[in-house]
Amino acid sequence: LETIELIPGCVKTDPDAYERISAEETFEVKITPPKLWKLAIIRPRFRHKLDRSRPPTIAPALKRPIDNSYASAELLAYIALGKYLYHIPLYRQEKMSAHWGAQLSRKTMADWIEAVADWFNPIYGRMRQKLLEGDYLQVDETPVRFMDPDQKKGKTTQGYLWVIGKPGSDVVFDWRLSRAHAEATSLLDGFEGVLQSDGYGAYESFAKEHEQVVRVACWAHARRKFVEAESEAPVAVRMVLGLIGHLYHYESQWDRRGLHGSKHRAALRTAHFGQSLHLLLKVAKKLQARARPKSKLGKACTYLFGQWSALLTHCLFGETRIDNNLIENAIRPSAVGKKNFLFIGSPEAGQRTAIIYSIIVSCERHGIDPLAYMTDLLQRLPTMSNQDDLDPLLPSNWKEAR
Repeated sequence: LETIELIPGCVKTDPDAYERISAEETFEVKITPPKLWKLAIIRPRFRHKLDRSRPPTIAPALKRPIDNSYASAELLAYIALGKYLYHIPLYRQEKMSAHWGAQLSRKTMADWIEAVADWFNPIYGRMRQKLLEGDYLQVDETPVRFMDPDQKKGKTTQGYLWVIGKPGSDVVFDWRLSRAHAEATSLLDGFEGVLQSDGYGAYESFAKEHEQVVRVACWAHARRKFVEAESEAPVAVRMVLGLIGHLYHYESQWDRRGLHGSKHRAALRTAHFGQSLHLLLKVAKKLQARARPKSKLGKACTYLFGQWSALLTHCLFGETRIDNNLIENAIRPSAVGKKNFLFIGSPEAGQRTAIIYSIIVSCERHGIDPLAYMTDLLQRLPTMSNQDDLDPLLPSNWKEAR
């Protein structure tokens, strides 16, 4: 907070004739635009006054994220956030940098992005490992178009961002060139527990092939299908939506009361969901009997019955959320910034993007300033060894560690 005082001209001219009795205070919001400035790092050499045989001594050089580069940790983090959080492509940041005090080339910034992803890769790997070691995962995937240099000039290829996460924990993106079932298997390799997903068959197949995995479905996806079909049978569909709404009403009540215990929540669901689920099944069967299979209503009913068993499984596992909205919300920043992928330039670079998205989205989930977090890591990681414990640096632990 800075202050200025505005003194009337007559008071300035004859201050002894006036006395201050009160003041009116207002405010305005100012802004300091980004500004590049140099920090000179001076390391004086010293020699011992009495023992001249000793070699001169000098403080060790600071370990920096990129050797022989003028880029500070703050600058690297700022450029990465500009692209992946605020969706400003590097060619625009190149133009903007001229107003910061110096022109930064797009090629240089692209090299910086690569270095940032390389430094964050061990953190990313540990985040993924901890999620897979847990007993509950939410998973989803989203298609992304990108430029592939092996294709004809101007042509794009479709890749996929696969995402795993757990409520209250970190989020991890993974870049794949396919949506094949085998990708889900390699993504989830080693996981044992409750897997929550939409109706994509790869997840159901994974659960069937792994005895230690139980799949639960997403009520939001089932509800969404009926919302899309509301115009075909308004009264009946509103009844379906109302019954699903009862489930959300109970969940909201239990959240407010802090009833998050696994066994307790499962018992509450079993006790309170029964009537709504019975009526929902009855109404949906009548709707399916009169709806054309390829109509929106027919597809909504088919989807509901196809997922019915996995939807009921929520009553056995109180730690689950009844929808996948948290993981869908995690995907949203990447959906907004999909145009950035047109500038990836190669399939391999997609994974670097997935690493940085994982860091940024996890920071936002934990209420962390991503600029502060990324700057701190880029300052600390170059000073660490392979034997150092990375867990305190994960977004889920970083606040506590600081």
